[in-house]
Amino acid sequence: MSVHFDLLGPLTVTRDDRPVPLGSTKQQLILAALLLRPAEAISTGELAAMLWGDLPPASAAANVRTYVRGLRQALAGQRRAERRILTTPGGYLLHVEPGERDVDRFDAAAARGRAALAEGDPAGAQAELAAAVALWRGPALAGLPVPRLLSGRVGQLEERRLLAEEDYAVARIALGEPAEVIPRLRALLDRHPLRQRAWAQLMMCLYQIGDVAGALAAYRQARRVLAEQTGMDPGPELTRMHDDVLHHRVAGRPVSPGGTVQAPPRQLPLVPAGFAGRYAALARLDAGLRPGAGRPAGVDITAVSGMAGVGKTTLALHWAHRVVAHFPDGQLYVNLRGYDDADAVSPADALVAFLEALGVPIGRVPSSIDARTGLYRGLLSTRRMLIVLDNARDAGQVRPLLPGAGRCVVVVTSRDQLSGLVAAEGARPLTLDVLTAEESTDLLRGRLGADRLAAEPAAVAELVEATGRLPLALSLVAARVAAKPAFPLGAVAAQLRPAEGRLAALADGDVRRVFSWSHRALSADAAHLLRLLGLHPGPDLTGDAAAALLGRPRAAAAPLLHELTRLHLLTEHQPGRYALHDLLRSYAAELVLASEPAGSRHAASSRLYDHYLHSAHPAAVLLQPTWTPVETVPALPANPHVPVRDRAEAAAWFSAEHPVLLRVLRQAAETGFERYAGPLAWALAAYLAPRGLFAEQLAAQQAALAAAERIGDLPAQALAGRMLARALMRLGDHDAAEHHVQQALKLYEQIGDLDGLALTLRHLTEHCTARGRLTEALAHSVEALRVSRLIGSGYAEARALNTKGYLHALNGDYRQAVADCTQALAWQRRMADRVGQAATLDSLGFAHHRLGDLAQAVTCYEQSVERFRESANRYHEAETLTRLGEAYEQLADLPAAAEAWQRAKRIYEDLGDPAADAARQRLARVLSA
Repeated sequence: MSVHFDLLGPLTVTRDDRPVPLGSTKQQLILAALLLRPAEAISTGELAAMLWGDLPPASAAANVRTYVRGLRQALAGQRRAERRILTTPGGYLLHVEPGERDVDRFDAAAARGRAALAEGDPAGAQAELAAAVALWRGPALAGLPVPRLLSGRVGQLEERRLLAEEDYAVARIALGEPAEVIPRLRALLDRHPLRQRAWAQLMMCLYQIGDVAGALAAYRQARRVLAEQTGMDPGPELTRMHDDVLHHRVAGRPVSPGGTVQAPPRQLPLVPAGFAGRYAALARLDAGLRPGAGRPAGVDITAVSGMAGVGKTTLALHWAHRVVAHFPDGQLYVNLRGYDDADAVSPADALVAFLEALGVPIGRVPSSIDARTGLYRGLLSTRRMLIVLDNARDAGQVRPLLPGAGRCVVVVTSRDQLSGLVAAEGARPLTLDVLTAEESTDLLRGRLGADRLAAEPAAVAELVEATGRLPLALSLVAARVAAKPAFPLGAVAAQLRPAEGRLAALADGDVRRVFSWSHRALSADAAHLLRLLGLHPGPDLTGDAAAALLGRPRAAAAPLLHELTRLHLLTEHQPGRYALHDLLRSYAAELVLASEPAGSRHAASSRLYDHYLHSAHPAAVLLQPTWTPVETVPALPANPHVPVRDRAEAAAWFSAEHPVLLRVLRQAAETGFERYAGPLAWALAAYLAPRGLFAEQLAAQQAALAAAERIGDLPAQALAGRMLARALMRLGDHDAAEHHVQQALKLYEQIGDLDGLALTLRHLTEHCTARGRLTEALAHSVEALRVSRLIGSGYAEARALNTKGYLHALNGDYRQAVADCTQALAWQRRMADRVGQAATLDSLGFAHHRLGDLAQAVTCYEQSVERFRESANRYHEAETLTRLGEAYEQLADLPAAAEAWQRAKRIYEDLGDPAADAARQRLARVLSA
């Protein structure tokens, strides 16, 4: 089935040469928008704004869906409706095959015609260009009310049409057919009387057929029209043609597309030092040198954006110097100084400099910016030039400096994402991140030499990490080191080691000043949020956390986060999660100390810690419903907290937030908010411990214990000491673990907390078991059971009974082990304690295994594995899988044993646990059997 989309005139679609009814005007406008941006997702909001402007009806989104459904049915029928117009997140995308749009066929024919002209083949050029202009059946989208959001792209189509008409005239003149060209040129100038190139072509044709008076009259008419409509005089090309006609110097060749004869402008500055890597970005820029599939020939615009100091200018200039041979008509460059201390360069001033570089005498530069832009675009329309617009503040500063048509390439750099330029002008976005560690090392190697880096590899890695891989900071470090060749790299790395001192260490390079330009460009509210982000420890945060810092609703924080992201002061590295570069975080921390009153900082920090604690605590209760909840600092009213509805949501929340919670906990413990540390560490343990993340658990409990000791909080000391001992035991530091578990026992006895005492006794039992002190472990388990019965907690008693049963098994009393664990399992099933059941089933499996009842052992082990997996308790799941494999091996079911050990090995490897080595050995033994 063949489909043709025709925009060059009234909008029409044919399928198998039969016209397709397109429905209402609004439905046709949606199709036009999708056709003008093929293979590009357009949001529902953008389509609604196109149809209804700033006042869309409440039903706008539903109406858009209705129009799209109608278009799908019209274009592809019911069976293939979804394949032509695709639904994307928040919008729609039209799939167009090569050659289906008349625009693409027009661009291809015009490009072939211009190539033929350049190769000296006017006959071939005339044929191709005639085919190109013949595709136009009238103005683009004739008969439709073109809205403002489409007018830019429609205007670009008309500009390309005029350029093709003029190139067609060049080919006909070169073939010696001036008389045939004159009517076409007069018709073109009737519609577009400001086309100076067409006026010059008309004068040449009239002169060549002997109508000198007509040629001079055409000049006078052109001068009058220009004066009346723009207030400007004819440009260099038209003036030169007038002079040539007066002095009979007109040659019998086509009109040159350029202006006055002069050397092409070469304005590119030197490439700044410190370029490395960026291969993917260079490839993206290289793509602008050639028309791509689905992308029309013509002006290519790339918008390079990124945070201050990330190397946007260096990339643009490095690439520009590399490809100068592709631009025989020259290169233009301007530093627009969008964020400098000095005033930004206005588009009007930049146009004056560009026009002078293009050969326009200063006295002939028009006074109005519109006239300057028109002259500038006219001069560029037939040239192959590179234009670098560096350090732009926003799209408005850039638009007047963009060519209207032709074969130019434009590279814009900005801290702003320039989304408007991407949407309206079709710019290709290229966002720069910091360098990779390898690229950072290459940058230092290029500045300092390979030998110096090879002598101190550890210091090099520390320098890369301290600078956050920001090219500006790396270049400043390299300059400092290069100036002191006798200075060891380790000494420079030591200066940068304290995070709070890094900006001071880089002061010679004015990193603060560069960051300050971005800070001053923000609105007052966004600048306030940036400063408050200096109170957040990182590595990232959500909109809810930002709202807590601000003390405002989430909806009020959203536009401020968008503003910071648009200016690359924040990076939305995952949907709804925002990261701040380490050096920018240091800068924000300096700002908040200098600019925000102490009371304001304290209140913002309180809201931040409250947000995390009262989001984490309910989530932890969902993950570990059988744990005794700890007492927390009362929640602040109206402060944003994240509600979680079930275990899955709780686990997902902790998965995203636990790196943040670790930093928040440590910061709270060190900055006068110690009472938040213990409850946060308890909540973290509910997520970390079952997953075998014991190193992180160790760090959390160490911080919580230090905070509790600082303020003399005995219950918090006991809790943190108990959990710290468990983490130390899992990490193999049994001496330290025993010290802390004994300290916790003393504290629980001192404060009379029987719940904590019973749990700590069970932990002591586990510790003694790991040290091989089985008789002592059994005694502690009996005491844990006694205390649990004093409490009257069925949950604690069942857990303690299982512990006692397991110790009986380890001591060889398997029948008593089965009796104790069977009783414990019955209680746990009545209480729906699935985690407790997992541990007890593992104990039962062990006892049956030792009794020789292998089938019953396998059944218990498999049920235990299932329950451990349900609770995401991966460490204990791997332990039970190991025992399950041993049982299968004794049953001579080697494939089942291999599968169990394979699963255990994967878990241990994921956790980084040394038990993975033993799992690999077991697996190798059974596989080789």
